[in-house]
Amino acid sequence: MRRPLIAVALAVECLGSAARAQAPPQRVTFADAIQRAIERNPSAAVSAAQILRAEALVRQARAAARLAVTGNVTSTTLNTGVKFEDTTVTPQSQLAATLEVAMPLYAPATWARRAQAADQRDIATLGAAETRRQIAVAAAHAYLEVIANRRLVEGNERARDVAKAHYDYAHTQLEVGRGSLLNELRAQQELSTTEVVLEAVRLALYRAQEALGVVLVADGPMDAIDEPVFEVPAEAGLDEPAGLALARPDLRLFAAEAQAADRVVRDSAKDRLPAIQGIFTPQVTYPSQFFLPSKTWRAVVFLSVPVFDSGLRAGVRQEREASLDAARAASAGALTQARAEVRAARESIRSAERALASARAAAGQAGRVLEIVTISFKAGATTNLEVIDAERRARDTDNAAAIAEDVLRRAKLDLLSALGRFPG
Repeated sequence: MRRPLIAVALAVECLGSAARAQAPPQRVTFADAIQRAIERNPSAAVSAAQILRAEALVRQARAAARLAVTGNVTSTTLNTGVKFEDTTVTPQSQLAATLEVAMPLYAPATWARRAQAADQRDIATLGAAETRRQIAVAAAHAYLEVIANRRLVEGNERARDVAKAHYDYAHTQLEVGRGSLLNELRAQQELSTTEVVLEAVRLALYRAQEALGVVLVADGPMDAIDEPVFEVPAEAGLDEPAGLALARPDLRLFAAEAQAADRVVRDSAKDRLPAIQGIFTPQVTYPSQFFLPSKTWRAVVFLSVPVFDSGLRAGVRQEREASLDAARAASAGALTQARAEVRAARESIRSAERALASARAAAGQAGRVLEIVTISFKAGATTNLEVIDAERRARDTDNAAAIAEDVLRRAKLDLLSALGRFPG
């Protein structure tokens, strides 16, 4: 029966030794964390690839409206040649080389697609900017999560030290015959409870560090060095539609998509216009035929006029108009949402500031109460239960103050993000 217990104890000791031997997390500043996340996050690489793809589509659209040269070589072998009075009219084997030079002379629809492709490139660029903003915000929140959990660890470590001192005092009093076993057990129970809470917040801190490492694309946990200071701008004029539309990448993206959809709708009329293409084809044939020269050329002007399409172009235009309506609605909805985010963030800051002031006052008061109760207990004026209650309240108010600080930091970050000022 003892062997399984010994094995479990050894396993726990090995795990504890491995945890203690683990290298400490790499530390990074807030500014470096944001920059590193933007540079290394896979989403940023995907956005960059989308820009390259859009640029390639622009080049394709431009090429369709420019000169195109195609060379062809044809080798023809007949079962027998054609002769007339010992003169070869059609040779049995013949090689022909042709060069086709084509140029759109008038192609409104093709030229329109070139401009539309340029719009999509601009949209991809704005989309990459919005992706970088989202990555930066996610990295900032992960960084603040590390700071918040560290504050909780520090507060619970102080509570653990206070509970340890209380237990040591109760144990000492019991040994000298001045205390009671009940007081010692109560103090020990409070110490054990505090240690459980401390382990929980330490685990939360480690998980927050791992989450930060994931955002920063690091092979391991990352720790925060400094605490960022978010300067809250004045309220005047920053949440106006025009200012937000210029400051926020997502709003610029929605506006660009609506403008691109509007261009596509306006260009629909060009699909009904004729198209003119010029083709010049020089040809060399060897050996030449009797009735045809060895070197020839041909120039063709090709006119294409759309006459009847059974409603195809009308259906395409209707689809484009629906896309335009959706893009405009999405842009208007995003602007409304952005203004609501600004108002909510400002109200969150005001509420968080009031809550933080109350939480800090409560923490200070609880600390003072704990000091007085501890002194009174040692003097015999209070009971052990009052000391334990004061310790719990001091621990809870410290945790509440740390949480209130985190809420205020996040509210300021949300405001800067809503105003389009983060990252700067």
